[in-house]
Amino acid sequence: MAEIRTIQTDKAPAAIGPYSQAKVVGNMVYTAGQIPLDPVSMELVGSNVQEQTEQVFKNLQAVLEAAGTSLGNVVKTTVFLKDMNDFGPMNEVYARYLGENKPARSTVQAARLPKDVLVEIEAIAIVG
Repeated sequence: MAEIRTIQTDKAPAAIGPYSQAKVVGNMVYTAGQIPLDPVSMELVGSNVQEQTEQVFKNLQAVLEAAGTSLGNVVKTTVFLKDMNDFGPMNEVYARYLGENKPARSTVQAARLPKDVLVEIEAIAIVG
């Protein structure tokens, strides 16, 4: 059976419920959904989807780095949007962070996200 390692970094927001920031199993890391919280103050960052997506990616980067990988090794993401009309603006920021990598992706509109944020993103990446 593969060893399961829990990832916890203070460079990303602490979990706001009974879950981990990420789990590493073998050479794969599975992140929890990241929302646009400042990791120090735990306050919401950004008033629009672009600003919030920027913070989400900063948080994802921190979790992936703590797991020993990077955005360049992401193979799958799931994007949750409060409003699908925000797809274009979110996608502009998403493309800047994941650009040439172009992982597989699902994007869904959610009726409500934690702390009423506009965007949440989770990722699966290769470690090493």
